[in-house]
Amino acid sequence: MKIVIVGGVAGGASAATRARRINPLAEITILEKGRYISFANCGLPYHVGGEIETREKLLVATPELFWRRFRVAVKTEHEVTKIDRNGRCVHAVDLKSDSELSFPYDRLILSTGSEPNKPVANTEWPVNVSHLWTLPDMDRIIESLRSRNVRKAVVVGGGFVGLEVVEQLHRLGIEVSLVERDKQILAPHDALFARIIENHLREKGVGLKLGADLQDFTIENGLATAAVLSDGSTIETDLIVVGAGVRPRTALAVEAGLTIGQCGGVTVNSVMQTSDPNIYAVGDMVELVHGVLNEPVRIPLAGPANRAGRIAGEHAARGEATAMGKVLGTAIVRVFDLTAACTGLNEKLLAARKIPFKSAIIQAASHAGYFPGAQSMQLKIVYSPGDGKLLGAQAVGGEGVDKRIDVIATAIHFGATVWQLAELDLAYAPPYGSAKDPVHMAAFAACNDLSQFPNLVAPDSVLNGMQIVDVRTAKERAALPLPNAIAIEIDDFPERWQELDRSKPTVVVCHSGKRAHIGACWLRGQGFRDVSNLTGGMAIRSLISKP
Repeated sequence: MKIVIVGGVAGGASAATRARRINPLAEITILEKGRYISFANCGLPYHVGGEIETREKLLVATPELFWRRFRVAVKTEHEVTKIDRNGRCVHAVDLKSDSELSFPYDRLILSTGSEPNKPVANTEWPVNVSHLWTLPDMDRIIESLRSRNVRKAVVVGGGFVGLEVVEQLHRLGIEVSLVERDKQILAPHDALFARIIENHLREKGVGLKLGADLQDFTIENGLATAAVLSDGSTIETDLIVVGAGVRPRTALAVEAGLTIGQCGGVTVNSVMQTSDPNIYAVGDMVELVHGVLNEPVRIPLAGPANRAGRIAGEHAARGEATAMGKVLGTAIVRVFDLTAACTGLNEKLLAARKIPFKSAIIQAASHAGYFPGAQSMQLKIVYSPGDGKLLGAQAVGGEGVDKRIDVIATAIHFGATVWQLAELDLAYAPPYGSAKDPVHMAAFAACNDLSQFPNLVAPDSVLNGMQIVDVRTAKERAALPLPNAIAIEIDDFPERWQELDRSKPTVVVCHSGKRAHIGACWLRGQGFRDVSNLTGGMAIRSLISKP
């Protein structure tokens, strides 16, 4: 059996090694357009900033290793130009010798990945303007840093890669400005959670330009000296790094007549076969099924690419494989002292699709508060108002964000409800967590909401016409004022609740929602019929009016 794989890195390399383990007799060839067959794409920003000191650590595997350990023939700098489906071969050009070659196949696996979007597409970029997508991109940026006096930099794109680059350039003492065409960074997060990271960037001295895109460059002596933005403003700079999203590389697949889906990626079945059963596709170029929407989506992340490559390699090698699981877009990024993570769907996407939802926001410590070093986090879960099924989650904070989002992603994968999330038996010891973990606390809040004990209202809700009860201390109220609220500190509730009108719809507010829950429960017990808790409290609501 001849298995030909077009493209390496995550999906192609995983497909090759899995195919070899399954079938020791197959003839396996990888054709890679670039010079590197398997490198840690996600580690590139951290080598730019010097946090990963050695470049060689980014090289996951070499052609020599593939041959020595797996007997997989790797041909780098070989660009596949055409797929002959009838003749079952691919045509390629050896970029080193410019010679044309053909490679017959019994099974073909496409892993051509994606390519970065290019603002200012019709202009030749100066040498100090670059994406950060490949090792050569990284080398160009490092060369600019070494050979020029880079004091200012502009990063275009407020996604995961852009934020990582911002952090690493700042680490080098460079004055950094971040440009994002949307009105918020981190599109998978709802605006209020993204705002926490935006405020943190400003605290670190990062210039933040939202609602604008890179439109052009000011060029002097062959170098970009300023970024010209779509709103007419300019930012002086010595370096521009563009991370404005990616699009799938599907030209080969389109020319070969393979089916392309509604999201622009190659359509595949559960074992990664395309519309031609002898051709598979994996990685950023394909559409996978979303675990909440149950419909095709494109999620260009390394985790799904590696898993899909493993499945395609196995099925190509023996005709059987476990089906590819659904994807949730679970992702995480470190931004200076904070971590932001998400899984599933956010409120913006649910609202756009007219899918009913509710949400609960809690503030909690990463581990037991009495144990030294506990760090604060904000955790939000989104769920169905009917059956309580989990739809998504977001978290921002210090340590411990990663394990909470992974727990919730696992629960969503298995179709759990907020009640089932509340039942999870999670590990606890003071250095690691709390007896009531933040995951539990978020689930408890959602369960209370669905049981109307009491129900929750969103932090950006319009409270006009409601009786607002502020149970915070005077110091807290002075720091974050809440107009038109009746101030009754929570410890004074037993003596002062009678000052309130039980006939009015009432919302109780505190800093995070914990004390407000106590107050709302007290009022319900005293016969208040319409009483609710402002989820996330003033810690989240206060972000609404900030720039």
